[in-house]
Amino acid sequence: MATRPFTHRLSAGWEAVKQFMYGMTGHEFARHALEMRHELEAVFMVVTLGDLIGVPILPPVYSLRLLPYVVPEIAKWKRHMAKRREFWEKEEYDMHGV
Repeated sequence: MATRPFTHRLSAGWEAVKQFMYGMTGHEFARHALEMRHELEAVFMVVTLGDLIGVPILPPVYSLRLLPYVVPEIAKWKRHMAKRREFWEKEEYDMHGV
């Protein structure tokens, strides 16, 4: 019974070390990958359904073929396009600590 609290503290300490190492090494990469994925999805939506916001790129016939696959994302995409910032307002262009 006496070893159980020690192993619990040891596993909690190991978990804290793992999270610390992830924060030092992988968190920024994971966040950047998510941002890139989001940007690529936005580009895909503009190319396929740009006529909804006034950007006619593809003929509507092809957009209608893709419509069943993107219907769940349309409302979120339109909100994102409405609050879209300019490229210089992105966080990656901020001067952190400089």
